[in-house]
Amino acid sequence: MAALERAYKDGMDVVNMSLGAAFQWPEYPSAVVSNRLVKKGVVVVASAGNSGASGTFSLGAPGAGRDVIAVASYDNVRVTLSSFDVAGRTIGYSPMTFSPDAPTSGSGEVVYIGQACNADALLADPAGKIALAVRGACAFADKAVRGINAGATAVIIHNNAPGVVFGTLGAPLGSDVPVVGISLADGQFIRAQAAPVTLTWQEGKTQSANPTGNLMSSFSSYGLSPDLTLKPDIGGPGGAIYSTYPLESGAYAILSGTSMSAPHVAGTVALLLEAHPDTPAPAVRAILQNTAEPKPWFGAPGLGFLEPAHRQGAGMVQIDRAITSAVRVTPGKLSLGESEAGPQVRRLTVSNSGAEAVTLSLSYVNTLSTSRATPAFDGAASGIGHFLSDAAVAFAAPTVTVPAGGSATVDLMVEPATGPAGSMYGGYVVLTPAAGLPYRVPFAGYVGDYQAINPLSRSGFGFPWLAQLDGGFFNNRPDGATYTMQGDDIPFFLVHFDHHVRRVEFEIVGARNDRRIHPVFSNIYDFDYVGRNSHRSTFFAFDWDGTRSHSNGRGNELTKFVPNGQYKVNVRALKANGDAANPDHWQVWTSPVVTIARP
Repeated sequence: MAALERAYKDGMDVVNMSLGAAFQWPEYPSAVVSNRLVKKGVVVVASAGNSGASGTFSLGAPGAGRDVIAVASYDNVRVTLSSFDVAGRTIGYSPMTFSPDAPTSGSGEVVYIGQACNADALLADPAGKIALAVRGACAFADKAVRGINAGATAVIIHNNAPGVVFGTLGAPLGSDVPVVGISLADGQFIRAQAAPVTLTWQEGKTQSANPTGNLMSSFSSYGLSPDLTLKPDIGGPGGAIYSTYPLESGAYAILSGTSMSAPHVAGTVALLLEAHPDTPAPAVRAILQNTAEPKPWFGAPGLGFLEPAHRQGAGMVQIDRAITSAVRVTPGKLSLGESEAGPQVRRLTVSNSGAEAVTLSLSYVNTLSTSRATPAFDGAASGIGHFLSDAAVAFAAPTVTVPAGGSATVDLMVEPATGPAGSMYGGYVVLTPAAGLPYRVPFAGYVGDYQAINPLSRSGFGFPWLAQLDGGFFNNRPDGATYTMQGDDIPFFLVHFDHHVRRVEFEIVGARNDRRIHPVFSNIYDFDYVGRNSHRSTFFAFDWDGTRSHSNGRGNELTKFVPNGQYKVNVRALKANGDAANPDHWQVWTSPVVTIARP
Protein backbone atom coordinates (compact mmCIF):
# COMPACT_ATOMS: atom_id res chain seq x y z
CA MET A 1 0.00 0.00 0.00
CA ALA A 2 2.90 2.33 0.72
CA ALA A 3 4.29 1.55 -2.74
CA LEU A 4 0.92 2.33 -4.34
CA GLU A 5 0.80 5.69 -2.57
CA ARG A 6 4.36 6.40 -3.70
CA ALA A 7 3.43 5.54 -7.30
CA TYR A 8 0.61 8.08 -7.12
CA LYS A 9 2.80 10.78 -5.60
CA ASP A 10 5.49 10.15 -8.22
CA GLY A 11 2.97 10.75 -11.02
CA MET A 12 2.72 7.27 -12.46
CA ASP A 13 0.19 6.77 -15.26
CA VAL A 14 0.14 2.97 -15.01
CA VAL A 15 0.88 0.56 -12.15
CA ASN A 16 1.47 -3.14 -12.68
CA MET A 17 1.29 -5.59 -9.78
CA SER A 18 2.49 -9.13 -10.42
CA LEU A 19 1.32 -10.24 -7.01
CA GLY A 20 -1.81 -11.28 -5.22
CA ALA A 21 -3.50 -12.77 -2.19
CA ALA A 22 -5.69 -15.60 -3.47
CA PHE A 23 -9.35 -16.21 -2.55
CA GLN A 24 -10.02 -12.61 -1.51
CA TRP A 25 -12.75 -9.99 -1.65
CA PRO A 26 -12.70 -6.59 -3.40
CA GLU A 27 -12.54 -5.14 0.12
CA TYR A 28 -9.05 -6.57 0.69
CA PRO A 29 -6.79 -3.60 1.64
CA SER A 30 -4.55 -3.67 -1.44
CA ALA A 31 -7.64 -3.79 -3.67
CA VAL A 32 -9.27 -0.85 -1.88
CA VAL A 33 -6.16 1.33 -2.25
CA SER A 34 -5.87 0.29 -5.91
CA ASN A 35 -9.44 1.39 -6.55
CA ARG A 36 -8.65 4.77 -5.04
CA LEU A 37 -5.68 5.16 -7.37
CA VAL A 38 -7.88 4.51 -10.39
CA LYS A 39 -10.33 7.16 -9.22
CA LYS A 40 -7.39 9.56 -8.96
CA GLY A 41 -6.31 8.87 -12.53
CA VAL A 42 -3.82 5.97 -12.30
CA VAL A 43 -4.56 2.80 -14.29
CA VAL A 44 -3.93 -0.24 -12.07
CA VAL A 45 -3.24 -3.64 -13.62
CA ALA A 46 -2.87 -6.77 -11.49
CA SER A 47 -2.47 -10.52 -11.82
CA ALA A 48 -5.69 -12.51 -11.56
CA GLY A 49 -3.78 -15.29 -9.78
CA ASN A 50 -2.28 -18.72 -10.37
CA SER A 51 -4.81 -20.75 -8.39
CA GLY A 52 -6.69 -22.40 -11.25
CA ALA A 53 -6.11 -25.81 -9.66
CA SER A 54 -7.86 -24.54 -6.52
CA GLY A 55 -11.22 -24.28 -8.23
CA THR A 56 -13.63 -21.45 -8.91
CA PHE A 57 -13.82 -18.21 -6.93
CA SER A 58 -10.01 -18.40 -6.60
CA LEU A 59 -9.21 -14.88 -7.85
CA GLY A 60 -6.69 -12.88 -5.84
CA ALA A 61 -6.45 -9.31 -4.57
CA PRO A 62 -5.65 -6.62 -5.62
CA GLY A 63 -6.96 -8.00 -8.93
CA ALA A 64 -10.35 -8.43 -7.27
CA GLY A 65 -10.61 -4.65 -6.92
CA ARG A 66 -13.68 -3.34 -8.71
CA ASP A 67 -11.76 -0.76 -10.78
CA VAL A 68 -8.57 -2.81 -11.18
CA ILE A 69 -7.80 -4.59 -14.46
CA ALA A 70 -7.42 -8.26 -13.41
CA VAL A 71 -5.41 -10.22 -16.00
CA ALA A 72 -5.73 -13.91 -16.82
CA SER A 73 -3.00 -15.90 -18.59
CA TYR A 74 -2.80 -17.60 -21.98
CA ASP A 75 0.06 -19.87 -23.01
CA ASN A 76 2.73 -18.56 -25.37
CA VAL A 77 2.54 -19.80 -28.97
CA ARG A 78 6.23 -20.78 -28.91
CA VAL A 79 8.59 -21.85 -26.17
CA THR A 80 12.30 -20.97 -25.93
CA LEU A 81 14.08 -23.80 -24.18
CA SER A 82 17.44 -25.31 -23.42
CA SER A 83 17.86 -28.52 -25.39
CA PHE A 84 19.39 -31.94 -25.83
CA ASP A 85 19.55 -34.26 -28.83
CA VAL A 86 18.13 -37.76 -29.13
CA ALA A 87 18.40 -39.69 -32.43
CA GLY A 88 18.89 -36.47 -34.41
CA ARG A 89 15.89 -34.74 -32.81
CA THR A 90 16.43 -31.50 -30.90
CA ILE A 91 14.28 -31.65 -27.78
CA GLY A 92 13.62 -28.60 -25.65
CA TYR A 93 13.45 -28.96 -21.87
CA SER A 94 12.52 -26.82 -18.88
CA PRO A 95 14.58 -27.13 -15.67
CA MET A 96 12.41 -27.83 -12.64
CA THR A 97 12.43 -25.07 -10.06
CA PHE A 98 15.05 -25.88 -7.37
CA SER A 99 16.91 -28.20 -9.77
CA PRO A 100 20.69 -27.89 -10.27
CA ASP A 101 21.74 -26.68 -13.73
CA ALA A 102 21.70 -29.28 -16.46
CA PRO A 103 24.95 -29.79 -18.40
CA THR A 104 25.55 -28.13 -21.78
CA SER A 105 27.72 -30.91 -23.17
CA GLY A 106 28.28 -34.63 -22.79
CA SER A 107 26.17 -37.70 -23.47
CA GLY A 108 24.49 -40.50 -21.60
CA GLU A 109 22.15 -43.41 -22.09
CA VAL A 110 18.49 -42.67 -21.27
CA VAL A 111 16.14 -45.35 -19.94
CA TYR A 112 12.41 -45.20 -19.22
CA ILE A 113 11.65 -45.97 -15.55
CA GLY A 114 7.86 -45.53 -15.71
CA GLN A 115 5.68 -43.54 -13.34
CA ALA A 116 8.34 -43.69 -10.60
CA CYS A 117 6.11 -42.92 -7.64
CA ASN A 118 7.07 -44.39 -4.28
CA ALA A 119 4.92 -47.51 -4.62
CA ASP A 120 5.89 -48.20 -8.25
CA ALA A 121 8.53 -50.66 -9.40
CA LEU A 122 11.06 -48.98 -11.71
CA LEU A 123 10.76 -50.31 -15.25
CA ALA A 124 14.52 -50.07 -15.81
CA ASP A 125 17.69 -49.64 -13.76
CA PRO A 126 18.86 -46.01 -14.16
CA ALA A 127 22.16 -46.41 -12.28
CA GLY A 128 24.76 -44.37 -14.16
CA LYS A 129 22.15 -43.44 -16.76
CA ILE A 130 19.57 -40.72 -17.44
CA ALA A 131 16.15 -41.64 -16.06
CA LEU A 132 12.98 -40.81 -18.01
CA ALA A 133 9.69 -40.82 -16.06
CA VAL A 134 6.11 -39.88 -16.94
CA ARG A 135 4.18 -37.16 -15.12
CA GLY A 136 1.22 -38.09 -12.92
CA ALA A 137 0.01 -39.72 -9.66
CA CYS A 138 2.68 -38.13 -7.42
CA ALA A 139 4.79 -35.02 -7.09
CA PHE A 140 7.73 -34.22 -9.36
CA ALA A 141 10.03 -34.36 -6.34
CA ASP A 142 8.92 -37.94 -5.58
CA LYS A 143 9.83 -39.06 -9.10
CA ALA A 144 13.13 -37.20 -8.97
CA VAL A 145 14.11 -38.73 -5.63
CA ARG A 146 13.30 -42.26 -6.92
CA GLY A 147 15.60 -41.73 -9.89
CA ILE A 148 18.35 -40.08 -7.85
CA ASN A 149 18.32 -42.78 -5.18
CA ALA A 150 18.59 -45.42 -7.93
CA GLY A 151 21.77 -43.77 -9.21
CA ALA A 152 20.51 -41.71 -12.16
CA THR A 153 22.80 -38.98 -13.47
CA ALA A 154 19.78 -36.87 -14.51
CA VAL A 155 16.02 -37.18 -14.31
CA ILE A 156 13.69 -36.19 -17.15
CA ILE A 157 9.91 -36.06 -16.61
CA HIS A 158 7.74 -36.00 -19.71
CA ASN A 159 4.24 -34.57 -19.70
CA ASN A 160 1.07 -36.65 -19.71
CA ALA A 161 -0.76 -33.96 -21.74
CA PRO A 162 0.26 -31.75 -24.68
CA GLY A 163 2.98 -29.22 -23.92
CA VAL A 164 6.22 -29.04 -21.99
CA VAL A 165 6.26 -29.65 -18.23
CA PHE A 166 7.08 -26.48 -16.29
CA GLY A 167 7.29 -27.83 -12.76
CA THR A 168 8.81 -27.36 -9.35
CA LEU A 169 10.51 -29.70 -6.92
CA GLY A 170 9.13 -27.65 -4.04
CA ALA A 171 12.56 -27.30 -2.42
CA PRO A 172 16.19 -28.25 -3.14
CA LEU A 173 16.70 -32.00 -3.00
CA GLY A 174 20.27 -31.87 -1.71
CA SER A 175 21.65 -33.47 -4.87
CA ASP A 176 23.60 -32.24 -7.89
CA VAL A 177 21.45 -34.35 -10.24
CA PRO A 178 19.47 -32.10 -12.65
CA VAL A 179 15.72 -32.61 -13.05
CA VAL A 180 14.01 -31.30 -16.20
CA GLY A 181 10.63 -31.47 -17.91
CA ILE A 182 9.82 -32.16 -21.56
CA SER A 183 6.67 -32.50 -23.67
CA LEU A 184 4.46 -35.55 -24.07
CA ALA A 185 5.37 -35.85 -27.76
CA ASP A 186 9.11 -35.75 -27.07
CA GLY A 187 8.77 -38.24 -24.24
CA GLN A 188 6.90 -40.66 -26.48
CA PHE A 189 9.56 -40.17 -29.19
CA ILE A 190 12.36 -41.14 -26.79
CA ARG A 191 10.43 -44.16 -25.55
CA ALA A 192 9.87 -45.33 -29.17
CA GLN A 193 13.62 -45.54 -29.93
CA ALA A 194 15.42 -48.86 -29.92
CA ALA A 195 17.81 -49.37 -27.00
CA PRO A 196 20.37 -48.16 -26.26
CA VAL A 197 19.12 -44.57 -26.57
CA THR A 198 21.81 -41.87 -26.40
CA LEU A 199 21.07 -38.35 -25.17
CA THR A 200 23.50 -35.51 -25.90
CA TRP A 201 23.22 -32.28 -23.91
CA GLN A 202 23.48 -29.10 -26.02
CA GLU A 203 24.51 -25.50 -25.50
CA GLY A 204 22.17 -22.70 -26.51
CA LYS A 205 18.42 -22.49 -26.93
CA THR A 206 15.81 -23.92 -29.24
CA GLN A 207 12.35 -22.66 -30.12
CA SER A 208 9.44 -24.94 -30.72
CA ALA A 209 5.73 -24.57 -31.29
CA ASN A 210 3.64 -24.82 -28.15
CA PRO A 211 0.57 -27.06 -28.65
CA THR A 212 -1.29 -25.12 -25.94
CA GLY A 213 -0.39 -21.71 -27.39
CA ASN A 214 -3.22 -19.14 -27.35
CA LEU A 215 -5.19 -21.29 -24.90
CA MET A 216 -5.89 -20.50 -21.25
CA SER A 217 -2.97 -21.45 -19.01
CA SER A 218 -3.84 -24.34 -16.72
CA PHE A 219 -2.83 -22.33 -13.64
CA SER A 220 -4.87 -19.22 -14.40
CA SER A 221 -7.40 -18.49 -11.64
CA TYR A 222 -11.16 -18.71 -12.04
CA GLY A 223 -13.64 -16.02 -11.00
CA LEU A 224 -16.19 -14.90 -10.20
CA SER A 225 -15.34 -12.36 -7.55
CA PRO A 226 -17.09 -13.37 -4.28
CA ASP A 227 -19.52 -10.45 -4.71
CA LEU A 228 -20.41 -11.99 -8.14
CA THR A 229 -18.61 -9.29 -10.12
CA LEU A 230 -17.29 -10.64 -13.41
CA LYS A 231 -13.56 -11.25 -12.97
CA PRO A 232 -10.93 -11.65 -14.45
CA ASP A 233 -11.31 -8.74 -16.86
CA ILE A 234 -8.98 -9.60 -19.73
CA GLY A 235 -6.10 -11.92 -20.63
CA GLY A 236 -2.55 -11.68 -21.92
CA PRO A 237 0.40 -13.98 -22.71
CA GLY A 238 1.63 -15.50 -19.45
CA GLY A 239 2.51 -19.17 -19.98
CA ALA A 240 6.11 -20.05 -20.97
CA ILE A 241 7.37 -16.47 -21.31
CA TYR A 242 11.07 -16.08 -22.13
CA SER A 243 12.35 -12.87 -20.60
CA THR A 244 15.06 -11.17 -18.60
CA TYR A 245 16.27 -12.61 -15.31
CA PRO A 246 18.98 -11.77 -12.75
CA LEU A 247 22.42 -11.96 -14.37
CA GLU A 248 23.79 -14.31 -11.71
CA SER A 249 20.96 -16.73 -12.54
CA GLY A 250 21.54 -16.77 -16.28
CA ALA A 251 20.21 -13.38 -17.51
CA TYR A 252 17.23 -15.00 -19.27
CA ALA A 253 14.65 -17.54 -18.13
CA ILE A 254 11.28 -19.02 -18.96
CA LEU A 255 8.61 -18.30 -16.36
CA SER A 256 4.87 -18.83 -16.29
CA GLY A 257 2.14 -17.10 -14.35
CA THR A 258 -0.28 -14.22 -14.35
CA SER A 259 2.81 -12.37 -13.11
CA MET A 260 3.84 -12.51 -16.77
CA SER A 261 0.45 -11.72 -18.34
CA ALA A 262 -0.25 -8.66 -16.17
CA PRO A 263 2.90 -6.80 -17.34
CA HIS A 264 1.95 -7.52 -20.95
CA VAL A 265 -1.42 -5.84 -20.40
CA ALA A 266 0.17 -2.99 -18.43
CA GLY A 267 2.38 -2.41 -21.48
CA THR A 268 -0.67 -2.26 -23.75
CA VAL A 269 -2.19 0.33 -21.40
CA ALA A 270 0.93 2.47 -21.81
CA LEU A 271 0.62 2.22 -25.60
CA LEU A 272 -3.06 3.17 -25.44
CA LEU A 273 -2.36 6.20 -23.26
CA GLU A 274 0.49 7.26 -25.55
CA ALA A 275 -1.90 7.18 -28.51
CA HIS A 276 -4.83 8.73 -26.59
CA PRO A 277 -3.31 10.67 -23.66
CA ASP A 278 -6.61 12.19 -22.56
CA THR A 279 -8.23 8.80 -21.86
CA PRO A 280 -9.57 8.74 -18.27
CA ALA A 281 -8.12 5.95 -16.14
CA PRO A 282 -11.52 4.36 -15.37
CA ALA A 283 -12.28 4.15 -19.12
CA VAL A 284 -9.18 2.16 -20.09
CA ARG A 285 -10.45 -1.27 -19.05
CA ALA A 286 -13.61 -1.11 -21.18
CA ILE A 287 -11.63 0.04 -24.23
CA LEU A 288 -9.36 -2.99 -23.95
CA GLN A 289 -12.29 -5.32 -23.30
CA ASN A 290 -14.30 -4.13 -26.32
CA THR A 291 -11.63 -5.25 -28.75
CA ALA A 292 -10.26 -8.34 -26.98
CA GLU A 293 -10.50 -11.77 -28.60
CA PRO A 294 -12.04 -14.70 -26.66
CA LYS A 295 -10.25 -18.02 -27.02
CA PRO A 296 -11.50 -21.64 -27.20
CA TRP A 297 -11.82 -23.85 -24.14
CA PHE A 298 -8.38 -25.15 -23.22
CA GLY A 299 -9.82 -28.56 -22.30
CA ALA A 300 -10.79 -29.46 -25.88
CA PRO A 301 -10.21 -26.55 -28.28
CA GLY A 302 -11.33 -28.53 -31.31
CA LEU A 303 -14.92 -28.71 -30.03
CA GLY A 304 -15.51 -25.02 -30.69
CA PHE A 305 -16.60 -24.04 -27.16
CA LEU A 306 -15.34 -20.81 -25.64
CA GLU A 307 -13.35 -20.69 -22.40
CA PRO A 308 -15.64 -19.55 -19.54
CA ALA A 309 -16.03 -15.79 -19.33
CA HIS A 310 -15.31 -15.97 -15.61
CA ARG A 311 -11.86 -17.31 -16.42
CA GLN A 312 -10.75 -15.37 -19.51
CA GLY A 313 -12.78 -12.20 -19.07
CA ALA A 314 -13.09 -10.36 -22.37
CA GLY A 315 -10.36 -12.49 -23.97
CA MET A 316 -6.83 -11.92 -25.27
CA VAL A 317 -5.91 -8.22 -25.38
CA GLN A 318 -5.62 -6.77 -28.91
CA ILE A 319 -3.85 -3.45 -28.48
CA ASP A 320 -3.75 -2.50 -32.17
CA ARG A 321 -7.53 -2.66 -32.40
CA ALA A 322 -7.97 -0.88 -29.07
CA ILE A 323 -5.88 2.07 -30.29
CA THR A 324 -7.37 2.37 -33.78
CA SER A 325 -11.02 1.67 -33.04
CA ALA A 326 -13.47 4.56 -33.23
CA VAL A 327 -16.20 2.56 -31.46
CA ARG A 328 -16.41 2.20 -27.71
CA VAL A 329 -19.02 0.32 -25.67
CA THR A 330 -19.72 0.94 -22.00
CA PRO A 331 -19.93 -0.66 -19.57
CA GLY A 332 -17.16 -3.00 -20.67
CA LYS A 333 -18.67 -5.99 -18.85
CA LEU A 334 -21.99 -7.08 -17.34
CA SER A 335 -22.11 -8.69 -13.90
CA LEU A 336 -25.55 -10.28 -13.68
CA GLY A 337 -25.62 -11.60 -10.11
CA GLU A 338 -27.70 -14.61 -9.08
CA SER A 339 -30.35 -15.99 -11.41
CA GLU A 340 -32.81 -16.24 -8.52
CA ALA A 341 -33.43 -12.53 -9.26
CA GLY A 342 -34.73 -13.46 -12.73
CA PRO A 343 -33.97 -11.89 -16.14
CA GLN A 344 -31.55 -8.98 -16.07
CA VAL A 345 -32.20 -5.81 -18.07
CA ARG A 346 -29.14 -3.78 -19.01
CA ARG A 347 -28.29 -0.79 -21.19
CA LEU A 348 -25.10 -0.36 -23.21
CA THR A 349 -23.91 2.98 -24.55
CA VAL A 350 -22.07 2.89 -27.88
CA SER A 351 -19.98 5.91 -28.88
CA ASN A 352 -18.41 6.63 -32.26
CA SER A 353 -15.52 9.07 -32.62
CA GLY A 354 -15.23 8.39 -36.36
CA ALA A 355 -16.21 10.65 -39.26
CA GLU A 356 -18.98 8.36 -40.50
CA ALA A 357 -22.00 6.70 -38.90
CA VAL A 358 -21.62 3.04 -37.95
CA THR A 359 -24.36 0.40 -37.95
CA LEU A 360 -23.77 -2.61 -35.71
CA SER A 361 -25.67 -5.91 -35.79
CA LEU A 362 -26.47 -7.24 -32.32
CA SER A 363 -26.06 -10.87 -31.26
CA TYR A 364 -24.64 -12.98 -28.45
CA VAL A 365 -22.64 -16.13 -27.88
CA ASN A 366 -22.39 -18.29 -24.76
CA THR A 367 -19.21 -19.57 -23.18
CA LEU A 368 -19.00 -22.80 -21.24
CA SER A 369 -20.52 -22.83 -17.77
CA THR A 370 -18.71 -24.31 -14.78
CA SER A 371 -19.70 -25.83 -11.48
CA ARG A 372 -18.59 -24.27 -8.22
CA ALA A 373 -15.67 -26.34 -7.00
CA THR A 374 -13.13 -26.46 -4.19
CA PRO A 375 -10.76 -29.39 -4.76
CA ALA A 376 -9.52 -31.97 -2.31
CA PHE A 377 -6.26 -31.33 -0.47
CA ASP A 378 -4.02 -33.24 -2.90
CA GLY A 379 -5.22 -31.04 -5.77
CA ALA A 380 -5.13 -34.09 -8.06
CA ALA A 381 -8.34 -32.97 -9.73
CA SER A 382 -9.94 -29.57 -9.53
CA GLY A 383 -13.41 -31.07 -9.69
CA ILE A 384 -14.61 -28.27 -11.97
CA GLY A 385 -17.38 -29.45 -14.27
CA HIS A 386 -17.82 -27.77 -17.66
CA PHE A 387 -21.13 -27.79 -19.52
CA LEU A 388 -23.12 -25.91 -22.12
CA SER A 389 -25.12 -22.82 -21.22
CA ASP A 390 -28.65 -22.00 -22.34
CA ALA A 391 -28.49 -18.32 -21.36
CA ALA A 392 -30.16 -16.06 -23.90
CA VAL A 393 -29.90 -12.35 -24.72
CA ALA A 394 -32.83 -10.46 -26.27
CA PHE A 395 -32.34 -7.02 -27.81
CA ALA A 396 -34.85 -4.20 -28.16
CA ALA A 397 -33.75 -3.91 -31.81
CA PRO A 398 -31.57 -6.11 -34.05
CA THR A 399 -29.16 -3.31 -34.93
CA VAL A 400 -27.94 0.02 -33.61
CA THR A 401 -26.73 2.95 -35.68
CA VAL A 402 -24.26 5.30 -34.05
CA PRO A 403 -23.83 8.72 -35.69
CA ALA A 404 -20.42 10.18 -36.40
CA GLY A 405 -19.10 11.86 -33.30
CA GLY A 406 -22.15 10.72 -31.34
CA SER A 407 -23.54 7.87 -29.28
CA ALA A 408 -26.52 5.54 -29.08
CA THR A 409 -27.89 3.07 -26.55
CA VAL A 410 -28.58 -0.66 -26.73
CA ASP A 411 -31.24 -2.09 -24.42
CA LEU A 412 -31.03 -5.81 -23.77
CA MET A 413 -32.34 -8.49 -21.46
CA VAL A 414 -30.34 -11.52 -20.36
CA GLU A 415 -32.30 -14.66 -19.56
CA PRO A 416 -30.00 -16.54 -17.13
CA ALA A 417 -28.89 -20.09 -17.72
CA THR A 418 -31.23 -22.63 -16.15
CA GLY A 419 -28.74 -25.00 -14.63
CA PRO A 420 -27.29 -26.75 -12.97
CA ALA A 421 -27.95 -24.89 -9.72
CA GLY A 422 -24.81 -23.46 -8.20
CA SER A 423 -23.01 -23.13 -11.52
CA MET A 424 -21.66 -20.02 -13.23
CA TYR A 425 -22.55 -19.09 -16.77
CA GLY A 426 -21.35 -16.42 -19.16
CA GLY A 427 -20.98 -15.20 -22.68
CA TYR A 428 -20.53 -12.16 -24.89
CA VAL A 429 -22.81 -9.52 -26.29
CA VAL A 430 -21.49 -9.11 -29.85
CA LEU A 431 -21.75 -5.88 -31.86
CA THR A 432 -20.69 -6.50 -35.46
CA PRO A 433 -20.12 -3.76 -38.09
CA ALA A 434 -20.81 -4.30 -41.77
CA ALA A 435 -17.06 -4.46 -42.34
CA GLY A 436 -14.40 -5.33 -39.80
CA LEU A 437 -14.14 -7.28 -36.60
CA PRO A 438 -16.83 -7.36 -33.90
CA TYR A 439 -16.85 -5.61 -30.55
CA ARG A 440 -17.78 -7.61 -27.46
CA VAL A 441 -19.04 -7.12 -23.93
CA PRO A 442 -18.59 -10.14 -21.63
CA PHE A 443 -21.34 -11.11 -19.19
CA ALA A 444 -21.51 -13.64 -16.37
CA GLY A 445 -23.81 -14.70 -13.57
CA TYR A 446 -24.58 -17.35 -10.97
CA VAL A 447 -27.32 -19.98 -11.40
CA GLY A 448 -29.78 -20.22 -8.52
CA ASP A 449 -29.72 -18.87 -4.98
CA TYR A 450 -26.20 -17.70 -4.09
CA GLN A 451 -27.01 -17.89 -0.38
CA ALA A 452 -27.73 -21.62 -0.75
CA ILE A 453 -23.97 -22.12 -0.43
CA ASN A 454 -23.11 -23.19 3.12
CA PRO A 455 -19.57 -21.93 3.71
CA LEU A 456 -18.95 -24.12 6.78
CA SER A 457 -19.70 -27.36 4.89
CA ARG A 458 -17.77 -29.84 2.72
CA SER A 459 -14.53 -29.93 4.71
CA GLY A 460 -12.27 -32.95 4.31
CA PHE A 461 -11.76 -33.62 8.04
CA GLY A 462 -15.16 -32.65 9.40
CA PHE A 463 -14.27 -29.11 10.45
CA PRO A 464 -15.18 -27.04 12.41
CA TRP A 465 -13.41 -28.52 15.43
CA LEU A 466 -12.91 -27.55 19.01
CA ALA A 467 -9.23 -28.43 19.29
CA GLN A 468 -6.48 -28.73 21.85
CA LEU A 469 -2.74 -28.61 21.24
CA ASP A 470 -0.84 -31.75 22.20
CA GLY A 471 2.78 -32.21 21.18
CA GLY A 472 2.48 -29.47 18.58
CA PHE A 473 -0.55 -31.05 16.90
CA PHE A 474 -4.20 -30.06 16.99
CA ASN A 475 -6.45 -32.73 18.46
CA ASN A 476 -10.20 -32.75 17.93
CA ARG A 477 -12.28 -32.52 21.12
CA PRO A 478 -15.82 -33.36 19.95
CA ASP A 479 -16.94 -34.14 23.52
CA GLY A 480 -15.60 -30.89 24.92
CA ALA A 481 -12.39 -30.12 26.80
CA THR A 482 -11.00 -28.36 29.86
CA TYR A 483 -8.38 -25.67 29.48
CA THR A 484 -6.14 -24.08 32.11
CA MET A 485 -5.55 -21.06 29.84
CA GLN A 486 -1.83 -21.34 30.65
CA GLY A 487 0.64 -21.25 27.75
CA ASP A 488 -0.73 -23.21 24.79
CA ASP A 489 -3.44 -24.89 26.84
CA ILE A 490 -6.15 -22.69 25.35
CA PRO A 491 -9.10 -23.50 23.05
CA PHE A 492 -8.55 -23.48 19.30
CA PHE A 493 -11.38 -23.42 16.80
CA LEU A 494 -10.39 -24.97 13.48
CA VAL A 495 -12.70 -23.60 10.82
CA HIS A 496 -12.83 -24.46 7.13
CA PHE A 497 -14.52 -21.92 4.85
CA ASP A 498 -15.60 -23.70 1.71
CA HIS A 499 -16.71 -20.36 0.32
CA HIS A 500 -16.11 -16.71 1.07
CA VAL A 501 -18.09 -15.22 3.96
CA ARG A 502 -19.30 -11.66 4.32
CA ARG A 503 -18.80 -11.71 8.10
CA VAL A 504 -17.81 -14.24 10.74
CA GLU A 505 -18.44 -13.90 14.46
CA PHE A 506 -17.27 -16.04 17.36
CA GLU A 507 -19.99 -15.61 19.98
CA ILE A 508 -19.68 -16.90 23.56
CA VAL A 509 -22.81 -18.40 25.15
CA GLY A 510 -23.46 -20.21 28.42
CA ALA A 511 -23.08 -23.98 28.21
CA ARG A 512 -26.34 -24.59 30.10
CA ASN A 513 -28.67 -21.89 28.79
CA ASP A 514 -27.17 -21.08 25.35
CA ARG A 515 -27.61 -17.37 26.12
CA ARG A 516 -25.06 -14.72 25.21
CA ILE A 517 -22.82 -13.95 28.16
CA HIS A 518 -23.34 -10.21 27.68
CA PRO A 519 -26.31 -8.39 26.12
CA VAL A 520 -24.04 -6.54 23.68
CA PHE A 521 -20.43 -7.69 23.96
CA SER A 522 -20.20 -11.48 23.70
CA ASN A 523 -17.82 -11.92 20.78
CA ILE A 524 -14.29 -13.25 20.81
CA TYR A 525 -13.74 -12.17 17.21
CA ASP A 526 -15.67 -10.61 14.38
CA PHE A 527 -14.21 -10.28 10.90
CA ASP A 528 -15.66 -8.86 7.70
CA TYR A 529 -14.95 -10.12 4.17
CA VAL A 530 -13.18 -13.40 4.88
CA GLY A 531 -11.74 -15.40 1.98
CA ARG A 532 -12.23 -19.12 1.51
CA ASN A 533 -9.76 -21.93 2.12
CA SER A 534 -7.73 -23.27 -0.78
CA HIS A 535 -8.69 -26.94 -0.41
CA ARG A 536 -11.37 -28.92 1.39
CA SER A 537 -8.90 -30.21 3.95
CA THR A 538 -7.31 -26.89 4.91
CA PHE A 539 -8.46 -24.65 7.73
CA PHE A 540 -7.94 -21.48 9.73
CA ALA A 541 -7.04 -21.86 13.41
CA PHE A 542 -8.62 -19.28 15.74
CA ASP A 543 -7.29 -19.27 19.30
CA TRP A 544 -9.17 -18.01 22.35
CA ASP A 545 -7.23 -16.47 25.21
CA GLY A 546 -10.27 -16.36 27.51
CA THR A 547 -11.27 -12.77 26.79
CA ARG A 548 -14.13 -11.12 24.98
CA SER A 549 -14.26 -7.83 23.10
CA HIS A 550 -15.81 -4.85 24.86
CA SER A 551 -16.27 -1.13 24.34
CA ASN A 552 -16.53 1.68 26.87
CA GLY A 553 -18.92 3.59 24.59
CA ARG A 554 -16.33 6.25 23.77
CA GLY A 555 -14.90 4.51 20.74
CA ASN A 556 -12.23 2.60 22.67
CA GLU A 557 -12.02 -1.14 22.02
CA LEU A 558 -11.28 -3.14 25.17
CA THR A 559 -11.07 -6.77 26.22
CA LYS A 560 -12.46 -8.39 29.35
CA PHE A 561 -11.66 -11.78 30.84
CA VAL A 562 -14.42 -14.38 30.90
CA PRO A 563 -14.70 -16.03 34.36
CA ASN A 564 -13.91 -19.68 34.91
CA GLY A 565 -16.85 -21.82 33.91
CA GLN A 566 -18.44 -23.73 31.06
CA TYR A 567 -19.22 -22.13 27.72
CA LYS A 568 -19.97 -22.83 24.11
CA VAL A 569 -18.90 -20.76 21.12
CA ASN A 570 -21.18 -20.10 18.17
CA VAL A 571 -19.24 -19.62 14.94
CA ARG A 572 -21.66 -17.50 12.90
CA ALA A 573 -20.92 -17.07 9.19
CA LEU A 574 -22.88 -14.57 7.11
CA LYS A 575 -22.99 -15.93 3.58
CA ALA A 576 -21.49 -14.04 0.64
CA ASN A 577 -23.75 -11.16 -0.44
CA GLY A 578 -26.04 -12.14 2.44
CA ASP A 579 -28.48 -9.93 4.33
CA ALA A 580 -27.43 -9.75 7.97
CA ALA A 581 -31.08 -9.24 8.97
CA ASN A 582 -32.12 -12.52 7.35
CA PRO A 583 -31.50 -15.52 9.67
CA ASP A 584 -31.46 -17.85 6.66
CA HIS A 585 -28.35 -16.08 5.37
CA TRP A 586 -26.33 -17.12 8.42
CA GLN A 587 -24.78 -20.53 8.95
CA VAL A 588 -24.02 -21.32 12.59
CA TRP A 589 -21.87 -24.01 14.19
CA THR A 590 -21.95 -24.44 17.95
CA SER A 591 -18.84 -25.83 19.61
CA PRO A 592 -18.71 -28.56 22.21
CA VAL A 593 -18.49 -27.38 25.82
CA VAL A 594 -15.38 -25.34 26.63
CA THR A 595 -14.48 -25.51 30.31
CA ILE A 596 -12.22 -22.69 31.47
CA ALA A 597 -10.41 -23.78 34.63
CA ARG A 598 -7.63 -21.34 35.38
CA PRO A 599 -5.53 -22.36 38.43
